[in-house]
Amino acid sequence: MSTNVRYSVIIPMFNEEAVIQETYRRIKKVMGTIGESYELLFVNDGSTDNCAQMIEEYSYWDESVKLIDLSRNFGHQIAITAGMDYSLGDAVIIIDADLQDPPELILKMIEEWKKGYEVVYAKRIKRNGESLFKKWTASVFYRILRYSTDISIPVDTGDFRLIDRKVCDELKRLPEKNRFVRGLVSWVGFRQKAIEYERDERLAGETKYPLKRMIKLSLDGITSFSYKPLKLAGYLGGLLSAGGFLYLMYVLYLALFTDAAVKGWASMIGITLTFNGFVLIMLGILGEYVGRIYDETKGRPLYIVQEFYGGRVQKTVQEPQVAQLNK
Repeated sequence: MSTNVRYSVIIPMFNEEAVIQETYRRIKKVMGTIGESYELLFVNDGSTDNCAQMIEEYSYWDESVKLIDLSRNFGHQIAITAGMDYSLGDAVIIIDADLQDPPELILKMIEEWKKGYEVVYAKRIKRNGESLFKKWTASVFYRILRYSTDISIPVDTGDFRLIDRKVCDELKRLPEKNRFVRGLVSWVGFRQKAIEYERDERLAGETKYPLKRMIKLSLDGITSFSYKPLKLAGYLGGLLSAGGFLYLMYVLYLALFTDAAVKGWASMIGITLTFNGFVLIMLGILGEYVGRIYDETKGRPLYIVQEFYGGRVQKTVQEPQVAQLNK
């Protein structure tokens, strides 16, 4: 393969043994129709199954396949970042390994890129195979994020997109640790265009974004691009303090100028608990921001690569295995 790579396809993977062979086959088939040079960058994000070993074997006889084997699980967004750091292509394509995003859409992305768009992202108009709860929470998150930030982050989009080399180079200059890649792509700007599609059901395996990881991703997105939660906490604190002061004046009025007994200690306790709860929530919001500041000051690398495979052809794999994979 020429050292001049036209397209780099980044495929982050975490325990995708059940689907990785079909992922490789479909992406390979799509890229083979383009007629230009390309590389397939599989990023192993600390998998405990055999998906990394499978990709390593593919790299022995397919020189387009490269494996970036991270030393542990650093997270999906960091795995994408590692792929961008190692990519060589004029255009960089990001796609997950679970085949919920159809590789065939890459061809349309390339068409729009050749028309002059530096970012071409896939926008979901339908999400097949996902629960109503996940669809609803995803919809709410994207709209909260759009309202909270000062930049325009497209709703109903994931990381499935094509970015130009100049965009990739700008993203590599952004050093923050708690990364939200789709937000960073919007932040750097450039000419962007959406392509609508229906997201497929996962082919095999289990989702790598359970509720806990979805919450963390949401917090990373909101805190990375907005300080409105801090302002909102301040506004609510002022409102509740004003309400508490007025109630205190009312109690003092009853005690000093009327014969009515001061009642309502239960309500006073309730109000006290409400105020204390609000204070704890505000401290939690502050803690999220302070924790991210602490992460940035430590200066640790985003990831550690323990092995890199690819860019060579080895004749150690029997021909029948190659033929089987290309069926």
